[in-house]
Amino acid sequence: MKKLRVLLVDDEIIIREGFKRLFDWEAHGCEVVGEAADGMEALAKIDTLQPDIAIMDINIPIINGLKVIQMARLKHPETAFVIVSGYDDFAYCREALRLQITDYILKPVNYEEFGSCIDNLKIALFQRQAARQEPQQEERPIHSITRYVREHLCEEVSLTVLAEAFHLNPQYISQLFKTEIGVGFLAYLTSIRMERAKQLLLTTSLPITDISVQSGYADYRVFTKVFKKAEGITPSQYRRDFLEKEQ
Repeated sequence: MKKLRVLLVDDEIIIREGFKRLFDWEAHGCEVVGEAADGMEALAKIDTLQPDIAIMDINIPIINGLKVIQMARLKHPETAFVIVSGYDDFAYCREALRLQITDYILKPVNYEEFGSCIDNLKIALFQRQAARQEPQQEERPIHSITRYVREHLCEEVSLTVLAEAFHLNPQYISQLFKTEIGVGFLAYLTSIRMERAKQLLLTTSLPITDISVQSGYADYRVFTKVFKKAEGITPSQYRRDFLEKEQ
């Protein structure tokens, strides 16, 4: 998998330097190709560099980050945006969701959390690419495998199960995930299961135990532990926070 090109946008140079020095971009299959300190510069850099990912602060000079994203999307719909902000404000979060921001991370940045965000973003970009695949093209093995995973999410899914289903070596399938998507099989499976869980939490009134099973976790205690590690809060709190903000 080719390295993803990253643009850093923040008016504080210490923040940009922190991202460059404290986060292992190489380990996550990315490279920082440029920086910008204000909204005008950000738009110009997005035009010239065409990054795969833009890490964007909201409170930047001239044009704020949300407006930059809104304008940039007109010309560069494929660019993914991650907001990193000091504002824990639902109005900003809601606008970010409206603009289909990949993630909204608060400062000071937890780089382990940020690494999970980047890995989830790689998965999302892969899914988007797979959805655009021309019907007449021969399907790549990884696309068949990931479709199988999504269709059997509430069942036991492991490298052994996939190997038997596709008559392939488990190690080969494991390598496919790393080379084609840029993340390991377990990281991919967990990410997809968490997305299923969040969708069910926000769009249904199903009990947590049922959501656990539909997301692939027979034991709701394991599900709660994995969810809290991924999202920072329990499934119940995630649903409660959403409902309170909607009122």
